[in-house]
Amino acid sequence: MNETIKAMFGVTILGNNSALPAYDRHPTAQLVTLNEQLFLIDCGEGTQMQIARYRIRHSKIGHIFISHLHGDHYFGLIGLITSMGLLGREHALNLYGPAQLIDIINLQLEVAHTTLPFPLVFHPLEKEGLILDHPKYSVACFETRHRIPCWGFLISEKRNPRKIIREKVIEKGIPAAFYDHLKKGEDYISKTGEIIPNESVTAPNLPDSSYAFCADTMYTEALADKVKHANLLYHETTYLKDLEERAIARFHSTTEQAANFAIKAGAKKLLIGHFSSKYEKLDEFLSEAKSVFDNTELAIEGVSYRID
Repeated sequence: MNETIKAMFGVTILGNNSALPAYDRHPTAQLVTLNEQLFLIDCGEGTQMQIARYRIRHSKIGHIFISHLHGDHYFGLIGLITSMGLLGREHALNLYGPAQLIDIINLQLEVAHTTLPFPLVFHPLEKEGLILDHPKYSVACFETRHRIPCWGFLISEKRNPRKIIREKVIEKGIPAAFYDHLKKGEDYISKTGEIIPNESVTAPNLPDSSYAFCADTMYTEALADKVKHANLLYHETTYLKDLEERAIARFHSTTEQAANFAIKAGAKKLLIGHFSSKYEKLDEFLSEAKSVFDNTELAIEGVSYRID
């Protein structure tokens, strides 16, 4: 079973529906937690209500990523931003999205005579590649195949190559101030000149892990190389497999297509969402996808999924 993620690396679903809210499902919004960092991916209508509902501290959100300018992916953004200002936010908020987005935000602020009390730093998405690089994580964007320009995001955790064996470092009397060096693979030299090999007090760490958000897209294998071997892959499944022609016409995907894409990408786990409001029940989405790619889960609002 999934559990609420209080630390480490995971994604919480705030909205899992497509354009029309229905059956108490909301338009797309996801919160990625990476230790103390919170990243918001898309901000459909009602996102700030969902943030309040699940007791998320929006003051901790430092980066917002908007995939494209269809309303169900950003109509909640101006409300969230202005609420942050009303609640006294002072530290910068980084916003990533299509270039036209900042004009929309500025117009909304201008006509309301609103001045934000914090810096809103806008990063236009103009080409594929790295858009955020931090010693402990990175974020890259890639183009999907949708009716208008649309971007997916790959969030990767950077792990040190080694992890400390606590009892060993204590036994050897290695000071805590040197632990970061040990994690990077360095040997320790004591005050007496003794060299303590790194391998004797550390163990290999787990490989880096990643979360791929494929946004809105029709099925295209060309994206697979952009998200290769993702630990958790989110892919839209707007329709069940019998509506493949409709999916193609509307630049969306079906359950079977998402599952086949997960195989092509070599993903460890598949998370499916962006359900059409024509469906009240979601059980068939899961059964169709699992028949092709067994390690599949539904993106359920309020549920957090660990990425490892």
